Amino acid sequence: MTGARVGRVGYLAFCTCVFIFLVAPIIVIVPLSFNAEPYFTFTEGMLRFDPEAWSLRWYREIVENEAWTRGLVNSLVIGVSATLLATALGTLAALGLSSPAMPARRFITGLLISPMVTPVIISAAGMFFFYTNLGLAQTHLGLILAHATLGLPFVVITVVATLSAFDRNLTRAAASLGAGPVRIFRTVQLPLIAPGVISGALFAFATSFDEVVVVLFMGGLEQRTIPRQMWAGIREQISPAILAVATFLVVFALALLLTVEWLRRRSSA
Repeated sequence: MTGARVGRVGYLAFCTCVFIFLVAPIIVIVPLSFNAEPYFTFTEGMLRFDPEAWSLRWYREIVENEAWTRGLVNSLVIGVSATLLATALGTLAALGLSSPAMPARRFITGLLISPMVTPVIISAAGMFFFYTNLGLAQTHLGLILAHATLGLPFVVITVVATLSAFDRNLTRAAASLGAGPVRIFRTVQLPLIAPGVISGALFAFATSFDEVVVVLFMGGLEQRTIPRQMWAGIREQISPAILAVATFLVVFALALLLTVEWLRRRSSA
């Protein structure tokens, strides 16, 4: 009994150390973003909890700086548009892939999820040359299509996993009652697979919102997103405003994780 208890304590201690190792570099960003001085380290006043050493200076700079606000608007417009497109196409693809009558399912599945396993810089280079020939480089539409391509695999995987537990007798019963394919999907399938669809959409949005390599290749000055602006801030002008933006992104990522977990529990129930 003692040995089992010691093993459990050791296991919990090991998990705690791993958690701290992974999360500590992220958490330390939050207090640094309230630094009143233009430094990326804790000042003596901050360590003494001097009120004058803490400030919302860098958060005000984000709100007042046109480059940051434009980057936020671009990230939201491109992210939401790419998510809607990826969710629609990914859900349709998952419906086809979940059908036993679908030919070459393994090959098509591998093709659809290939953007997830391909290095992003290779995908970005290929998209740059492809969309340049179409005249879509350095346009919002080009970035939306590129980000939708990166987010689509997440939708396909989550919706296919949800459909694997779907009872197809429900669709057969709806068809026997005279419902057409569109009505069956809208009233029977979609409400039941909605948690998987929403989870895939959240992952697709997070992928788009966090993407910087594709924007570096395909985006111009008018298409700068938040990650692209952060990259420019690090390369061109180091400012603690980056830490304030990073804090927003940490909170946003935490909200996404909590939402996905809530959807997972709802789907399991």
